[in-house]
Amino acid sequence: MPVVSAQILSRLASTVDRVEAERIAALAAGIGRGHRTELDRMAGSARHREDRFQIAFDNAPVAIGIGDRAGHLIDVNQRFAEILGVPIAELRLISSVRELTQFLHPDDRGDIDELVFGRLMVERQGAIRLERRMMRRDGSLGWSAFTVTYVPGIERHHDYLLYLGEDVTERHLLEEELHRQARHDALTGLPNRRQLLEKIEAVIDTAGDDDKIGLCFADLDRFKEINDRYGHSFGDRVLAGVALRLSDSLADFVCLPARLGGDEFVALVPPPDVDRKVAEIAERMLSSVAQPIIVDEHRVRVSISIGAMIEPCAKAEAEKLLDAADRGLYRAKLGGRDQWVLHAPDTAPDRPVTRANAANPEFLILDPPT
Repeated sequence: MPVVSAQILSRLASTVDRVEAERIAALAAGIGRGHRTELDRMAGSARHREDRFQIAFDNAPVAIGIGDRAGHLIDVNQRFAEILGVPIAELRLISSVRELTQFLHPDDRGDIDELVFGRLMVERQGAIRLERRMMRRDGSLGWSAFTVTYVPGIERHHDYLLYLGEDVTERHLLEEELHRQARHDALTGLPNRRQLLEKIEAVIDTAGDDDKIGLCFADLDRFKEINDRYGHSFGDRVLAGVALRLSDSLADFVCLPARLGGDEFVALVPPPDVDRKVAEIAERMLSSVAQPIIVDEHRVRVSISIGAMIEPCAKAEAEKLLDAADRGLYRAKLGGRDQWVLHAPDTAPDRPVTRANAANPEFLILDPPT
């Protein structure tokens, strides 16, 4: 516009007298000065925008990375470097986006290339979200979540990839802790009923046609008398002591001891060689409480009864297996306590195998330990 205006004013000046020509020349000069001022203002505004962008980029609370379609890493900000646990100067020496996978856990690297360069680059649109484990420089393990967006270029600008990420380690740790709490007994620390059923179902899902599963369902004999006489707090400490004994006694077996609730405990015996292991585990469980449990200054003598069960895994149902083991426990108690009763596929339900571990003791609180 200023050029066209100057041309028109120049032609007009040649047709008027000197005074008017001077006025037209002054007007043209004014237009020129105004145009130069506008150009300077626009350039300054652009520089200000760039400065503001750089400040925001460098100080953003989220990780920001920019890469081009050729796979080159153009730039990253400070937060990006902090999430990966490396100095930003070192990170900016990396030339390829693909090299960033070196900071991921080896098991989490496999599909990155396909998702970013085999999907986004081909489709040239959209975004993908990646949540992966990180191997930090100090050896610690963390979690990061990144959204990679394909950004088409405007006018003369090239297309590029925008990486926005955050450290989600704390969220994963919280989720893991909630998962652990949901599957462990708060009093004893043993796996609870929920985890036990999940483990039984996992055994069933991976078992062969001829595989068997074993369960040893136990509870304390006459435990109600402990609670009634000495209170539930004292009883809880007895249960914690029994749980520790059971867990220690089975430490060298491939099995899962769990607490269902109250004074009920279960040991899951997965294949193979279940027939032999069930007998050994049941005997270990009985023997684990042969010596008194120490609670404060008291020695508490307790015993347990066990209903053991061996069943084929194929097409079994976890809840039904637990119910069968519970019925075996009932038969054990009918037989005199402090013993275990086995129900196996080749054993008639009304003729269980019974093995006594010791004479049935009465519940006793003994003298304080010396």
